Amino acid sequence: MKNFPWSGVVAGFVTVLVSITSSAVIVLQAASAAGATQAQISSWMLALGLGMGLTCIGLSLRYRAPVVTAWSTPGAALLVTSLFGVPMSDAIGAFVFAAALVTLCGLTGWFERAMGKIPLSIAAAMLAGILAHFGMNVFVAMKPQFVLVFAMFACYLLCKRWLPRYAIIIVLALGTALADVKGLLHVENFHFVWALPVFAMPSFSWATTIGVGIPLFVVTMASQNAPGAAVIRASGYDTPISPLITWTGLTTLVLAPFGCFSLNLAAITAAICMGKEAHENPRKRYWAAVAAGGFYLLVGLFGATAGAMFAAVPQELVLAIAGLALFGIIANSLTLAMANDKQREAALITFLVTASGVTLFGIGAAFWGLIAGAFAFLVLNWRRAPTADANAAVLPSRQN
Repeated sequence: MKNFPWSGVVAGFVTVLVSITSSAVIVLQAASAAGATQAQISSWMLALGLGMGLTCIGLSLRYRAPVVTAWSTPGAALLVTSLFGVPMSDAIGAFVFAAALVTLCGLTGWFERAMGKIPLSIAAAMLAGILAHFGMNVFVAMKPQFVLVFAMFACYLLCKRWLPRYAIIIVLALGTALADVKGLLHVENFHFVWALPVFAMPSFSWATTIGVGIPLFVVTMASQNAPGAAVIRASGYDTPISPLITWTGLTTLVLAPFGCFSLNLAAITAAICMGKEAHENPRKRYWAAVAAGGFYLLVGLFGATAGAMFAAVPQELVLAIAGLALFGIIANSLTLAMANDKQREAALITFLVTASGVTLFGIGAAFWGLIAGAFAFLVLNWRRAPTADANAAVLPSRQN
């Protein structure tokens, strides 16, 4: 019990808590837009939960690295506006088509080769930009619930000083207790209901396959898998990306008839499992992703009921615990992004564009931050002559 990774279990729980509370409603709206019945909505949550749980556990144990997967939140938002009037069978066909394209990218290695050309400083800056709002939300949440959030913040500082490994565990316990005392936990109308799979045979309508399937694929790769791969690299893990993309695509293919519209690498929630709060030893942090996978399985088994469970927790508590859990990751990412003076300005541009939250053509700010930073890097460093210091450093070795 002394060696049990309790901090990893808490990090895994926070990962799922943040994921579900921030986007479960969008997924439910997407299912409703497709005309899903209550049983089918439950099946969607079952398929997504099983898919995320199995891939988190399997890939993390396989590569001994924290591999966190998630449903595509931008993809779900896309489906909310794209599936009205579309038969369920055609929608499932679009999911299958998009998953096949993702699998193809993984099998061919195209995506990993493209990500391998991105400088580490730009990847770190993009990660910092993605997480910046979560860090600021700690203080934003103080306005409606000052006592709750400030107590959690003060507790976090004290624990980081004397009990850094258990800081998030203690803060989460304190926040939950305070929320209960203040009457902010609403569990009185909550009850558990098992989810059952509902199979829908896919059909392939040209209009839906092209009009929904291709945008779903593009959004998943650009807004989810690209930041997810960058998070893995920026956190210091050399896990091969192509197999991860392949397995998320294949898992989506298998579970699509039950409502699994898209699985991908996580970015924000993955960062929670990759910081010191998950485990002091980077080689042991994969247990946090395994724990997250276990909680995702529970989410799937209880279907749409899981959304009600996490809705019982006050939003301010979720914002506070997510931001505090990410403080260390944000600091490390900014340090890495600004370490190389030749890449510093390009990294700054990446950070600013990503943190701005700008969305173009339905693709999120993380992708455009990556593009802007890469463009700036090329312009600022294209065929740049060696500096005097660099020449001075080379001369002695040539003389020898």
